[in-house]
Amino acid sequence: MTDNAETSLATNDDPGVRRAVAQLLSLLVPNEKLEAYAVQRRLFALTHRRTLVAATTGRFIGVTRGLFGGFDPQVVRWQDLKEVGIRVGVFGAELTVTAFTSPDLAVTGQTRVLQFTGLRKGEAESVYRICQAQDQAWREKRRVRELEELRAKSGGVQLDASPASANLPLGGGSTMEDPAVRLQRAKDMLDKGLISDSEYESMKARIISSL
Repeated sequence: MTDNAETSLATNDDPGVRRAVAQLLSLLVPNEKLEAYAVQRRLFALTHRRTLVAATTGRFIGVTRGLFGGFDPQVVRWQDLKEVGIRVGVFGAELTVTAFTSPDLAVTGQTRVLQFTGLRKGEAESVYRICQAQDQAWREKRRVRELEELRAKSGGVQLDASPASANLPLGGGSTMEDPAVRLQRAKDMLDKGLISDSEYESMKARIISSL
């Protein structure tokens, strides 16, 4: 565990929480570390045992514990994370995690949504910050991968999402390609976040000027 997680666990005198964290730790693989966790407040767990969510060095884990023992983990690898949201209320925080169900580094595709309500606010915010950092890091990795795939489809032309790329063909390696097709590919790149608005406008202007 990280120092913050160790301190939190060491100062928590609730035996139920300590058992829940112990169950969570049993799920970690070698070299995986617990970075932060958040426990559901008792107010939101009157008819069931409290839920626990955690951020580790490799994934997000939500643990729902059975009323009569056992637990059901819900796991999202960081590379599958699409987005994370938090809503902080008067009595607790709600954490929403959306993940791709497609292969690694998917840009589009089906998703699943996990929601955890009534979490302790400070703990939930700590987990959220780690999730947000991982989301931004993997979003950039997906962007790079998508650029590499577009480059391969374009016959090895380097598409680097810079203003200079407006001078390059957007597919097929030929500037004689149908301008409508080139415009559509530029729009697809914009929609996927591969290029900025200004880069898209520069590409569009160059394509139109070549007519």
